[in-house]
Amino acid sequence: MIHEAFIAAGSNVGDRLSHLTQARALLSETPGIEQLASSGTYETKPVGGPPQGAYLNAVWQIQTNLAAEALLRLLLAIEHEQGRIRAEKNGPRTLDLDVLDFDGQILNQPGLALPHPRMHERWFVLKPLSDLNPEWRHPRLGQTAAELLAEIEKKSPELTGAEVEMGERA
Repeated sequence: MIHEAFIAAGSNVGDRLSHLTQARALLSETPGIEQLASSGTYETKPVGGPPQGAYLNAVWQIQTNLAAEALLRLLLAIEHEQGRIRAEKNGPRTLDLDVLDFDGQILNQPGLALPHPRMHERWFVLKPLSDLNPEWRHPRLGQTAAELLAEIEKKSPELTGAEVEMGERA
């Protein structure tokens, strides 16, 4: 069975763009994964956590024959390969890969909640997701990515970022 998933990618340590580019390449080289599209790359301030540098963020749309749990394990392995160290909650990271949506499923199990539980509060997720698919509907809230993005931009304009010209989309 083929599944559609959206993945959030972020980095704020080291060569941020290289981390995103390498992760995307590793993902697309994995058997059973077809990369469909990538958003632009956005530079954003960190949200929560200790003081740290700005992030580069993007969202990728894929098709896969992997189950959601297997996709998550793959993303965690790619993070590890790119030097991710989980020393501090919401701390700086070379790479952060999150499954945002997987076939519109609603799932709550240890280590994996779908849709991503805080995605509707995060400009750095909704803006690139809206670039890819503004009509995507949040499975729990019923609102589109564009509607959720407009709410954040109205309520919390300080949380927005700027698209970064990076040549090839990360």
